Amino acid sequence: MKKILPTTVLCGIFFIGCGGGAPEPAAEASSKGASESALASQYDLANGKEIYDANCAGCHDEGILGSPKTGDVNGWTVRIEQGMETLISKSIEGYTAEYSMPARGGNDALTDEEVANSVAYMVEESSAK
Repeated sequence: MKKILPTTVLCGIFFIGCGGGAPEPAAEASSKGASESALASQYDLANGKEIYDANCAGCHDEGILGSPKTGDVNGWTVRIEQGMETLISKSIEGYTAEYSMPARGGNDALTDEEVANSVAYMVEESSAK
């Protein structure tokens, strides 16, 4: 048991990080989100998909520990209303709310630009069209 516990704890930390965040109050988010899908197109979505597939899909494809599933418009609407800057900042820095998101999805080797591209990819795939 003593040999397994450290590995279990470490794995738990990484998996817990795939959750959603607490949404901003509607008044603060009112000017954001209307055209986030259009804003997402300003990023390198092909690179974002590569980063997503390699780093984010493990949690966001299945909604592990409450993370919003990519493509689930209802699950992403409130998050998208927070605005791209907030989503990217939370993904780079990490955050803890009802669920947790580790900084850079647990991969410190990712650059800010790569994280931003992966967030933009998820927003694009999860926006009402």
